[in-house]
Amino acid sequence: MTDNIKKIQLNDLHEALGGKMVPFAGFNMPVRYSSDIEEHKTVREGVGVFDVSHMGEFLVKGPKALELIQKVTSNDASKLINGQAQYSCFPNEKGGIVDDLIVYKFEDEKYMLVVNASNIDKDWNWINQHNSMGADLENISDTLSLFAVQGPKAIEAVQSLTPVDLSSIKFYHFTEGAFAGVQNVIISGTGYTGAGGFEIYVKNQDAEKVWNAIFEAGKDFDIKPIGLGARDTLRMEMGYCLYGNDITDETSPLEAGLGWITKFTKDFINSENLKKQKEEGVNKKLVGFIFQEKGIPRAHYTITNAQGEEIGEVTSGTMSPSMGVGIGLGYVKTEFAVPGMEIFIAVRNKSISAKIEKLPLYKK
Repeated sequence: MTDNIKKIQLNDLHEALGGKMVPFAGFNMPVRYSSDIEEHKTVREGVGVFDVSHMGEFLVKGPKALELIQKVTSNDASKLINGQAQYSCFPNEKGGIVDDLIVYKFEDEKYMLVVNASNIDKDWNWINQHNSMGADLENISDTLSLFAVQGPKAIEAVQSLTPVDLSSIKFYHFTEGAFAGVQNVIISGTGYTGAGGFEIYVKNQDAEKVWNAIFEAGKDFDIKPIGLGARDTLRMEMGYCLYGNDITDETSPLEAGLGWITKFTKDFINSENLKKQKEEGVNKKLVGFIFQEKGIPRAHYTITNAQGEEIGEVTSGTMSPSMGVGIGLGYVKTEFAVPGMEIFIAVRNKSISAKIEKLPLYKK
């Protein structure tokens, strides 16, 4: 099986840094360097860098670029201005989600779609299958490396590497500029941690130079490499969905609380059925919850009401490093999806009290 595991550009560097490498989404990836808790706190309080070069990138170009994006994504990409990014999803024909993604608009006839690593082939086939209008498509996933510099000290740590004023890049906006002596680097005000910072897209041949420059510039800020373990706990504290856990081919964007990226101002794949679902209401909803007593929730644990009747299932769970309590996400019957409502999670042979909380679970 290891024969089919892909390696990101800086694989050997991460091994040399002591990264514990594990197979993740078809790639050999660093899950941690020290401890998940320490790395999590580094990002919440200081600055850390994730190598997320396993993510997929597709260019969509030409006069039909927007038409294709509007057809396959749920959000309204016609609202984007140049240099803006948008969170979205690919709905499938049966009410679920093919993947969630970010749409980047460079100019009227040039966009980039950033998709999850585990879904690169699936998404590529999906978008090609629906490209009846003939937009120009290019899968550049194997040519780019992606570093997420995240945390409240991210701007100060790397500002010296670029003439671009990083503080002027608004959330979900991006620019192309010189960075660490490399031209045409995409610097994006995005990330999946809720701690602020940037995502830096560079060509593979420049990846090591840029990575080393980031660590040199950030050493006065105690910058550290961060693994996927902390990425998971950080995104759970924010209530951000992980594809394969909280959203799947079977979950609708409306059930997943992604109504805000589902715009019925246009027609898109399965929009009629999703519109009907919005009007009629959904039977289950994704909620965040916080344990009221000791314990750690895990995916697939049963959620019950006070009478012990099954009302749903946990999709993601962990011990929150910032809050020191068990937290999680899960689907419950709609009538129970109310902030403040008490629910119970079956942890082994115990029933543990939890409270449904409005997202994000971690309030700064």
